Amino acid sequence: MNHELRRSAAHVFVESLAAPTLNDDDQHHLVRVLRLRAGEVVSASDGHGGWRMCRFAGGDVLEPDTEIAHSAAALAPITIGFALPKGDRPEWIVQKLTEIGADRLVVLHAERSVVRWDADRSERNLVKLRRVAREASMQSRRVWLPVIEGPCALSVVAGGGAIALAEPEGEPLSLATPTVLIGPEGGWSPDELGAHRRHVRLGSTILRVETAALVAAARLVALRDDAFTA
Repeated sequence: MNHELRRSAAHVFVESLAAPTLNDDDQHHLVRVLRLRAGEVVSASDGHGGWRMCRFAGGDVLEPDTEIAHSAAALAPITIGFALPKGDRPEWIVQKLTEIGADRLVVLHAERSVVRWDADRSERNLVKLRRVAREASMQSRRVWLPVIEGPCALSVVAGGGAIALAEPEGEPLSLATPTVLIGPEGGWSPDELGAHRRHVRLGSTILRVETAALVAAARLVALRDDAFTA
């Protein structure tokens, strides 16, 4: 992360970096929650790698303080797919995966999934998950918003041979498989295990869906940082 982003009093996403303005929700957050005053530094991003430093001018106005910069996308994009758990755990998973630095999040309907979303529920919940990811990206100073897809079956997940299923008897996790899929608490079916021959282990214990997703993301991001950060 660029050191300038760390020093901002707040981080927001805007429609236009050329003429950045706050939407109503972000304006409320900056003024009522963070208690920002005019003149404080705010970083603004378009969610696609572009960003610039601004000064909060009150209301919905951000005054540009630097030229527009662009941060390249990750050299080894990390995808975490997870079978839907019950309750509000999908929101928690998306929040934490976003903070950790995963690039693509895929909601899965596995063969043994208990929780499934129909078309209407999928549309509503994806809107909610993308809002959660946006807020988590603001907190963690991301300039690339994660892509959120699904729900879909394993056969639909793109990634070629670089996809691996999380399995206790699998191989050690590595960047050779930057797409890791987490199964439901009932485990993968024999057909799913047979269709995806690459399996990776996340530890010596049996993990819940949300724990496994975070472990996979954190370890992959750490491996990526070690490999590509000078």
